[in-house]
Amino acid sequence: MSPLAKISSSFAPRFAEFAFEPGFVAAVDQHVAEVRERLGGGSAGLVPRAPRREELADYALGFLDALGEIDWREPVGHDFAVCRLTAISWLVTRHDLLG
Repeated sequence: MSPLAKISSSFAPRFAEFAFEPGFVAAVDQHVAEVRERLGGGSAGLVPRAPRREELADYALGFLDALGEIDWREPVGHDFAVCRLTAISWLVTRHDLLG
């Protein structure tokens, strides 16, 4: 399973929390912006370009590897990693990067 598919299957269900967790929405939005920036997704217009699937997959794989090195386990709440992984999942879903 690709890193993007793995992250999406695990973290897309967290989108349901957006309806009642405005702080989580704000945190994920900031993580989406940070991931776009790291991938060079800045644009002159109001609508940022879609991330390239390969670049996002490489980033996601590196992030998952780093989490594995520290033996991270998904908490009940929203830590940095949950917000970042949810942001990656949101980018995958928003830009249909699995299809």
